[in-house]
Amino acid sequence: MTLTSVDKKWLKDNLISRSDDDINSIKNLITVAVEEAIDNKKLVTKDDISHLPNKDEFYKETAKILKKDEDLETDNKSLNNRVSENSDEIEKLKEIHPDNKHIFEN
Repeated sequence: MTLTSVDKKWLKDNLISRSDDDINSIKNLITVAVEEAIDNKKLVTKDDISHLPNKDEFYKETAKILKKDEDLETDNKSLNNRVSENSDEIEKLKEIHPDNKHIFEN
């Protein structure tokens, strides 16, 4: 918001001639008005979000999580391949050892 020349004139005529007590009273009134506006509008202040990470911290932690997720996917693929290979080997063993017994050819 920009002050117009009328605003500047009013400030000069009314505030500059005021005492420190008057100015402090005006500051207090403004502070109360702003706090009420924040409460009424349910606006979020910096104090409300001070416990949250900043943007850089957020992206750093997100990158760590995505890396772990990628590693888990890689491990999962590797394990799936092993399971598949083991299943194939078991099937082959079942063919030559039905009912868990050796087949002897005469």
